[in-house]
Amino acid sequence: MELHHEFTVPVPVDDAWRALLDIERVAPCLPGATVEDYDGKTVTGSVKVKVGPITVTYKGTAVFEEQDETAHRMVLTASGRETRGQGTARATVTGTLSERDGGTAVSVRTDLTVTGRPAQFGRGVMAEVGDRIIGQFASCLAERLSEPAVPAVPAVGTEPQPPAPQEAEAIDLFRTAGVPVAKRAAVVVAAAAVLVLLGRVRRHRRLGHPRARR
Repeated sequence: MELHHEFTVPVPVDDAWRALLDIERVAPCLPGATVEDYDGKTVTGSVKVKVGPITVTYKGTAVFEEQDETAHRMVLTASGRETRGQGTARATVTGTLSERDGGTAVSVRTDLTVTGRPAQFGRGVMAEVGDRIIGQFASCLAERLSEPAVPAVPAVGTEPQPPAPQEAEAIDLFRTAGVPVAKRAAVVVAAAAVLVLLGRVRRHRRLGHPRARR
């Protein structure tokens, strides 16, 4: 599925470009994401998604395939796999920055492919959730960009150490999507729970009441 989002941040385009490439600085603004390592091109980390009683964690990598500073255009290819399941997620994200009224307009186009449990919700739910997540990200990013970056000062005689990655709280789709979307997602979750329950009941009956041999 293809998703498109746009938001603005209150800083000049060159400042916004540098900030968006500062992964460690902006990663805390993306709900559910944890960055474990970044070498300037490849990001390694995880994303947690929660739907009611189900929490799905994807671990994988994202690689900057393109960083055109002149055109202010970046292309990021990401792929991940469920840590406890067979589901996968792949995305190609193209971001373009342009000047707008003294600030910066950020256009994000995502080509997303998801398999496994979250895929059951369909494009409509995924698009609405994406809108809200991008909205949260834009608000957080705008707040961070309005604050000056404060470099860490290492103690005398010690080498500076990178901060340890902090595990992010899972994206709660019920909270993020709101009641209408959550109700539609709940139907899927409830149906899955019923199927699992019926399967257990049937297995219990077969184990508890074996057929007599003829």
